[in-house]
Amino acid sequence: MKHIVLTLFVLLVISCKTETKTTTLETGTYRAQLKVNDTEDLPFIFEVVSKNKWHIFNAEEVIEVDEITYKNDSVHVKMPVFEGVLVAKVNHNKLNGHFIKAGLDRVMKFSAKKNTTRFDTSNKAKYDVSGNWEAVFSPDSEEDRYVAKGIFTQQGGVVTGTFRTTTGDYRYLEGVLDGDKLKLSTFDGAHAFLFTGQVTDSTIDGTFFSGNHFKEPFKAKRNEVYKLPDANSLTFLKEGYDGIEFSFPDEAGNMISLNDERFKEKVVLVQIMGTWCPNCLDESKYYAQFYKDNKNKGIEVIALAFEYVKTEEAAFKNIKRLKERTGISYPILLAQYGSSSKVKANEKLPMLNHVLSYPTTIYIDKKGKVRKIHTGFDGPATGDKYVAFKQEFEVFVSELLSE
Repeated sequence: MKHIVLTLFVLLVISCKTETKTTTLETGTYRAQLKVNDTEDLPFIFEVVSKNKWHIFNAEEVIEVDEITYKNDSVHVKMPVFEGVLVAKVNHNKLNGHFIKAGLDRVMKFSAKKNTTRFDTSNKAKYDVSGNWEAVFSPDSEEDRYVAKGIFTQQGGVVTGTFRTTTGDYRYLEGVLDGDKLKLSTFDGAHAFLFTGQVTDSTIDGTFFSGNHFKEPFKAKRNEVYKLPDANSLTFLKEGYDGIEFSFPDEAGNMISLNDERFKEKVVLVQIMGTWCPNCLDESKYYAQFYKDNKNKGIEVIALAFEYVKTEEAAFKNIKRLKERTGISYPILLAQYGSSSKVKANEKLPMLNHVLSYPTTIYIDKKGKVRKIHTGFDGPATGDKYVAFKQEFEVFVSELLSE
């Protein structure tokens, strides 16, 4: 943490010494780049709409950023919901600075200048990657190996889509096929993902980078009928249990449990999540609206937050920020802080075989029995799969409410 604070301090001090007049960015479209390593940059596009508003683009996703502060020749950009910040010096409509996630002690070099293209290309696309791909990440590691489904659309050399996994999806990916080189990226303030790969007509041999702290190989092959394991079968109650129990505090310090009067004889959805998790954000936005529209029908939602920030105060600050930004009116309890470890999360909910994913939703009927556990969340970036999830969700909840 000390080096993060020092970075911010030095940047601001230098700015104050070298400039007395506030320097702002002109409106327009910019290409930002996050430094992954010595040879790879992760690009994303943003638009400066006004002094205090940016739009960040990932395929059809538009993230509105409205917490932007200029001081002398520096700018501080707070990402919505998530803790990530961009801090940079402004010089002739160019930015040079850092993307910082203080809670994880992570820093990436950041730069930006006016440009309208996400990736530069020099070759016409040799193939069309549109369709479904059966993918395996870390294929040579028995411990780290996991499967995924690539879903892509290509127009000319521009590629959009995502990878679905058994625990969620990699959200809105956008990039290019430059000859036979695939390049995809996304940036949302929590995750900075870059995928690169060598493509043939039926295979992709690639590398996945998460920020500048993690990378792993992946292999994919065309398979239009490939299906992932059923998300309703991955997490389940251990033998001898038919319900769950917990007691965690809300932001007012009240200990909340399923035995409380508000949950009795109601259908209850228990959401296992974290404020730092983009898939959880997608799910929370959907649940917030669904709860608003249906809370008078006998349904309750309660979220259990597993936070990596180091203090209880910081965790509740992030919870409050999430609720305000998404309009969540159901309670979010602090189940854990200081770590988002799924192993430690499972210790808080020992009746489950495991906590495999953030998010996970537990469906409880009016008698207090667990009827289904859904691992992960297929968000808007998954297209038809997201539509199918909403239909399945609403039908099943309606059935529980009618019992």
